Amino acid sequence: MRQELEIRPDDHVQGNAQAPLTLLAYGDYECSYCGQAYFEIQEARRALGPALRFVFRNFPLAELHPSALAAAQVAEAAGLQGKYWSMHDGLYELQQELSPENFLVLAEELDLDLHRFEHDLTSPRVVRRLQRDLTTAEALDIQSTPSFFINGQRYQGLFADGALTLVLQQLLSIGGGASDQAAAEL
Repeated sequence: MRQELEIRPDDHVQGNAQAPLTLLAYGDYECSYCGQAYFEIQEARRALGPALRFVFRNFPLAELHPSALAAAQVAEAAGLQGKYWSMHDGLYELQQELSPENFLVLAEELDLDLHRFEHDLTSPRVVRRLQRDLTTAEALDIQSTPSFFINGQRYQGLFADGALTLVLQQLLSIGGGASDQAAAEL
């Protein structure tokens, strides 16, 4: 597996490290396709339960989505207070209303230390984290969002209307490995 696809201890992960399937997604909080994928991933997580580990990395397409970078900073700053996933979910659920005002509303709803949150938005830790995600995306030749990898293999098939869940269930039924052959067949 390529080094960029290895799951690091500080990656944003939901699920068991021993799960037979790992879904790695590169996403943009303002991308409408990523918004659709968010709900599809939620469904896949419900359907596969402990058999699926989900990993999210930022790939804000700032030239297309003016609030994408700020939203990624917001999620990472919330993560420094242990609220990454709550903010991640809130950003996707309010995707059509991303704004500095709504970022603060979400931070207040999550009971974040607002002074620390505002400071962390541009802190070196947040900047390094975003840069790392962007660097690995570039090394993987990611051009668009969402971009998916299943057990280290790029997945470019359909994801909407339950397609992602179906693919993951099929991979699980053939042994949990997303080999090049299995991924190509799906």
